[in-house]
Amino acid sequence: MAIKEIVQPIVPVVVIDDASDAEPLAEAMLAGGLDVVEITFRTAAAPEAISRVKKAFPDMLVGAGTVVTPEQAQTCLDLGVDFGLAPGLNPEIVKKFQANDTLFVPGVMTPSEIEQGLSLGCKLLKFFPAGNAGGVKMLKALAGPYQSQGVSFCPTGGINVGNMQEYLAAPVVRCIGGSWLAARDQIKNKQWGEITAQVKEALALAASAAE
Repeated sequence: MAIKEIVQPIVPVVVIDDASDAEPLAEAMLAGGLDVVEITFRTAAAPEAISRVKKAFPDMLVGAGTVVTPEQAQTCLDLGVDFGLAPGLNPEIVKKFQANDTLFVPGVMTPSEIEQGLSLGCKLLKFFPAGNAGGVKMLKALAGPYQSQGVSFCPTGGINVGNMQEYLAAPVVRCIGGSWLAARDQIKNKQWGEITAQVKEALALAASAAE
C-alpha cells in the first residue's frame, strides 16, 4: 500500500466538540478548495468525527492530530486515517504508523529530536510550537545542518494569515498547520461560510507565496 502524502500547502488543524459538525466542516473546507484536514485528539468526539469524514468524503485526506499515546495511535489506524501528527516524538507511535504504511509526522524542536526522527525514517517533521520556538528564523537555523538529509517541516503553532507567507517561503517548509482556518468557536457556532472564506483567502496567499 502506497503511503499517502500531504500535497496541499496548508493543513487545517481543527478541534471538534460535536461529531455531527464533522461533515459540514469538511464541506466548508472542500468548498474553499482544501481537501485535507487534521482532526485533533483533544476531544472525545475526535474518533467519531474522523469516521464521519472518512465515510462521507472518501477522497479527502483525513489526518489525526495530537496523537500522544500508543492507544490513540491504534484507534487512528483502526479508523483508517491517512496520516497522523503529534506535538512530540514517541518512537513507539512512529513505528505503529510505519507498520501500517501510514504517514506520521512527529513534532520536533531541537537538533537531537530531528536526528531521532531521521533515524526512524521520518523525513517530514512538525516544528512545534513554531511561534514560541523562534518562528521562521529559528526553523531555518535548526534545519540548516539537515537539509542534505532531505528533511522538510510542517510548522504549527502561532501561524496565522499574517505570517503564513513567511513560513511558506522558506525552502525547508513543505506545508504549514493552522488552526485559524476553522477556529473552535466557529465550528461550535456552525459558521461554515466564514470558514470557507478563510480557506479561500489562505490558499490565495499560499499561491502568491509560491510565485
